[in-house]
Amino acid sequence: MPDFGIKDIFDIVIVASLLYYIYKLMKESGTLNIFYGVMAFIVVWVIASEIIGMRLTGTILDKFMSIGLLILVILFQDQIKRFLVQLGSHRNFQFLRRIFHHTVDSDGADSEATHRRVLAVVYACMSMAKSKTGALIVVQGAMPLEEYAKTGDIIDARINTRLIENIFFKNSPLHDGAMIVAGHRIEAAGCILPVSHDSDVPRSLGLRHRSALGIAQATDAMAIVVSEETGYISVAHRGQLQTRLSSTELEHRLTSFTSSEGANTL
Repeated sequence: MPDFGIKDIFDIVIVASLLYYIYKLMKESGTLNIFYGVMAFIVVWVIASEIIGMRLTGTILDKFMSIGLLILVILFQDQIKRFLVQLGSHRNFQFLRRIFHHTVDSDGADSEATHRRVLAVVYACMSMAKSKTGALIVVQGAMPLEEYAKTGDIIDARINTRLIENIFFKNSPLHDGAMIVAGHRIEAAGCILPVSHDSDVPRSLGLRHRSALGIAQATDAMAIVVSEETGYISVAHRGQLQTRLSSTELEHRLTSFTSSEGANTL
């Protein structure tokens, strides 16, 4: 019997950590059942080919595994991209960014400017909530949102409370789509987002909420929704939707998000 050493312990820890991270990623993207199905297939494959030694079944499953990996890469290319972006934006790998991007930090000025932009968004949401003006604002994280910005009209304007309210004014041609905030500016408006088909979403919530959850499942962005029917403010992030947020809670969520690792947001 081979010796069980420290190398084997590290091997198990790495595989367990990877599986756990994949589990979290699939849960956030609403594809957890597929994760369970893949894991069940792998368990059957290992038992049949390695433990029991069933040659014919093992050979067939080997062929499926080689093809299945390619299929999984095609199906989950967005999740794989998100995994790599989050891995690169992790604080343990920030030294790589410093090697390729020589930037000078000015934390004091940046934090004050960020706080002003956060308040501009919060005040706009509060005003629209009072008047029950529907709105959908997407704040970019580490993952770029160019493909979604291209579906709308490019604005490239400074983040301003009145501008946000005017974009979502009921007679505005851009009020039905989503507004994307990236790189400290309003990048685009009237954008089309992926719609979540998660069955856990209450039927009382409309298309804006499903679109917010959809972009939160496909990317690491944060989406803010102002309900046209109730005036309630909701936030979607990391595949989770929180409803009926107060202005204080919204400010706290936005501030925490903008100060997180790799966030290229407000």
